[in-house]
Amino acid sequence: MRATPDFLKEGSRTETAPILVASGLTRQVGFDHETLTILDDVSFQLAHGSTLAIVGASGSGKSTLLGLLAGLDTPSQGEVSVAGQSLNGLDEDGRARLRAESVGFVFQSFQLLPALSALDNVALPLELNGHKDARREAAALLERVGLASRLQHRPKELSGGEQQRVALARAFVTRPKLLFADEPTGNLDTQTGERIIELLFSLNAEAGTTLVLVTHDERLARRCGARLRLAAGKVIEREGV
Repeated sequence: MRATPDFLKEGSRTETAPILVASGLTRQVGFDHETLTILDDVSFQLAHGSTLAIVGASGSGKSTLLGLLAGLDTPSQGEVSVAGQSLNGLDEDGRARLRAESVGFVFQSFQLLPALSALDNVALPLELNGHKDARREAAALLERVGLASRLQHRPKELSGGEQQRVALARAFVTRPKLLFADEPTGNLDTQTGERIIELLFSLNAEAGTTLVLVTHDERLARRCGARLRLAAGKVIEREGV
């Protein structure tokens, strides 16, 4: 097994206050002279180091909830707090700063910059924050995910599984307190997807990060310590949260 980079180990946390709190989250939009409720009064809180799966059928409100929790969208009603900071009191720039400081993302479509190498894609978030050891730490984490020989390859030169491993390294390199993963295996075959999930949970445990995972995969959802099931924008089932 590859060694865990020291800086990733340093990210483990023992805080007792909730890392994420959602209170009465509601999202409504106007459509054809009517008001559509996409998300309806969702509340929960999540402790540091927890793993939460948000599950439900297409159109159930999963992606809307994720966007609100990450501060990518604003609720019609309700409040989100991340690491003790209410998103409601922040403007767009403030929410962006909070995400840069505390949040990581893994997307279904990888979202790598095509003109940059794997190393540069992973180092970029650190370089934007003025981190002097950005490339060294990026290289160490790429080695951890099994890509030491692919540092200079661009996304088009990597397989889908390799691209998602780069995306995982990029997500964890900033030592986020909170990681949002949106259908991280959706573009991968079953075998590759299983390897990515094993790696995701391993990195998450090593770093002590809190994981919020949106998925339609029931087997994957059961890997998480807590589950929140949505239907038509409402919470219809919850376990451990």
